[in-house]
Amino acid sequence: MNDVRIAHLSAGDVSLVVAQQAASLPRIVHWGARIDVSADDLQGFVMAEERPGLSTDSDVPYYATILPEHSRGWFGRPGLSAHRAGAAWAPRFHAAPIRVAGMPVETGVATVGAGSVVVDARDDWAQIELHLEIDLSASGLLRTRALIRNTGEDEAPLEIAEVMLSLPLPLRAGEVLDFSGRWAHERIPQRHPIVRGIHTRPSRRGRTGLDATTVIAAGVPGFASDAGEVWVCHVGFSGNHEHAIERGDGFLAFRGGELLLPGEIRLTTGEEYVTPWVYGSYGDGLDSAASRYHDHLRARSRSSRRERPVTLNVWEAVYFDQDPATLIDLAERGAELGVERYVLDDGWFRGRRDDRSGLGDWTPDPVGWPDGLRPLADRVRQLGMEFGLWVEPEMINEDSDLARAHPDWILRARPELPPRYRFQQVLDLTHPEAYSHILERLDDLVTSIGVSYLKWDHNRDLVEAGHPVSGAPAVHEQTLAVYRLIDELRARHPDLEIESCASGGGRVDLGILERTDRIHPSDSHDPIDRFHILRWTGLLVPPEMMGSHVASAVSSTTGRTSSLHYRCAVALLGHFGIEWDIRGLEDADRETLSSWISLYRRHRRLISTGRAVGGPADHSAPAVRGVVSPEGTEALYTIVTPATSPDALARVRLTGLAPERHYRIAVDAPESLGPPWQVPGWLGAPGLDEHGPAPVLSGALLSRVGLEFPTFHPERAAVVHLQAAD
Repeated sequence: MNDVRIAHLSAGDVSLVVAQQAASLPRIVHWGARIDVSADDLQGFVMAEERPGLSTDSDVPYYATILPEHSRGWFGRPGLSAHRAGAAWAPRFHAAPIRVAGMPVETGVATVGAGSVVVDARDDWAQIELHLEIDLSASGLLRTRALIRNTGEDEAPLEIAEVMLSLPLPLRAGEVLDFSGRWAHERIPQRHPIVRGIHTRPSRRGRTGLDATTVIAAGVPGFASDAGEVWVCHVGFSGNHEHAIERGDGFLAFRGGELLLPGEIRLTTGEEYVTPWVYGSYGDGLDSAASRYHDHLRARSRSSRRERPVTLNVWEAVYFDQDPATLIDLAERGAELGVERYVLDDGWFRGRRDDRSGLGDWTPDPVGWPDGLRPLADRVRQLGMEFGLWVEPEMINEDSDLARAHPDWILRARPELPPRYRFQQVLDLTHPEAYSHILERLDDLVTSIGVSYLKWDHNRDLVEAGHPVSGAPAVHEQTLAVYRLIDELRARHPDLEIESCASGGGRVDLGILERTDRIHPSDSHDPIDRFHILRWTGLLVPPEMMGSHVASAVSSTTGRTSSLHYRCAVALLGHFGIEWDIRGLEDADRETLSSWISLYRRHRRLISTGRAVGGPADHSAPAVRGVVSPEGTEALYTIVTPATSPDALARVRLTGLAPERHYRIAVDAPESLGPPWQVPGWLGAPGLDEHGPAPVLSGALLSRVGLEFPTFHPERAAVVHLQAAD
């Protein structure tokens, strides 16, 4: 192994060690806790791990690389599955020396901080070129992707069936956490031991589905929010994709990539396919790993560049029953409460009286809006609010002027149309004229009305999504077309903000999040379900990029009734807003809601910049979500009581605090959390004779030992604000 090349990248508390022997593809030797060792130590370590070959006469010992190769004796899932008319199906790549920070490493060890490792490889016989990128960000987030190019000169295209990149994990990571879900109940956790074979979570809905896992977390058994080594992985793509954990003989890895439909990628001479980025985040506890994803998004999103405006969305206030007078009344009442952004939802465009018609005809309905939307938008701005608008640009109703004029603009895999869902079909944005039409309509709406915010919905899974002329699968190209559409619209309107909404919590992935400003975590505003949806979505998405609205007392999705205080407390740690008919508010509720809006506005900078933390996932114990300032000088937590508990009191740890600091505790708990004799004095709850001065306790006690919290009354909440006292 004298010709081994090693790259050692370190950022924060993470190290990545990549090794390449001779002309092989690179492999990850270590990805995890930071190691500060010499180049000689690293070289000796890699050489000490030299393996014998598969047999005594094997030329090259095989290690599972970033892209494992069947042709070199890998019997797990191949990294690249491709063929050319049935041949060239077992590529064997010969790689040039790895490049670190743009410089080739001919031999020895290259040590850098954050940066990239790049390698170019080729198989001259199969006539395939490969370009691999491996990046470690300044916050320690790992990502990798591959480019495959067809260099063959014959007429047979190179058909790519699958590219599944590999991020190795240590065998001590024996437990996996992933997620399922459904409409209005997304991100349901499921935790189980890792077993031999492949545990795979495909998302085949043409978008990141409501049942998609979003992330897979693999860690040491018992890993928790604030303890235990864990690796949280994600495929950053909004179309079909797959997350998987593969366990073999001495091998464990996260496998991820785009899930390609039959014949979807056929490369002619010189054409190339670029995979989505596959991400991995290491941490001591889930919160540590999640913070790297949050840093990644905050560095790219305009959500971190200005305070998040309190938002009023009118959907659950009026549904399709829209008229200018009612909507202006809602705007005026919202402004009085402190609302800063007003969003007109579905129902404003031509022929839209229900969900059966109108999608595709993006002009104001002349009957409902005889003067157009500009008067409403102008009134909203006069009241000091921004004006936002709901659109669903990727969809089309068969009952629409656009569908009647251009039936050939509807995706289909056969002559007849696919089954309808919500009475709608999918517009073929890969068609140049359809793409241009939608771009110009959106551009005109933003310009003519003065729209500063688009709620961009996507309410239909893609079924039989083929190109209308050929019937060939179109999900891959449709996804890239949506990316181009959003990118072009934002290039034309640099200050425009966009929310990604997909039947609620669908399409939550880094592909869409890197070009939008927030997501809609769920169509359910029921605070009991919503608390956990926000918690688990937060493994990928920072709080300020998750819409978090207060809805009516009776949930429209579950029928459950909750107090206003409880609903507001759950919504606080996110992008706060209202989705409720506020015209009928009693004076007391109006005052309560206004006070919560003021509380959010006081703390929103902390929410948008702080490190998110969470508590245990025990549904019989109090649940916790919080944010801690980067300097550790301030923190904000929401604590909610469980629906039922065998205990009247339980300890709650406020994690993420600096252990050496002391914190002054302030509590907002206007509701009774239990009988007075069971409410600890630190809560300052009603019914106690003496509240005394605000307690001051050490971060070590608060985060490692915790404070007793009453669980006597179910579905109650307290918001705890801590400020450093030293």
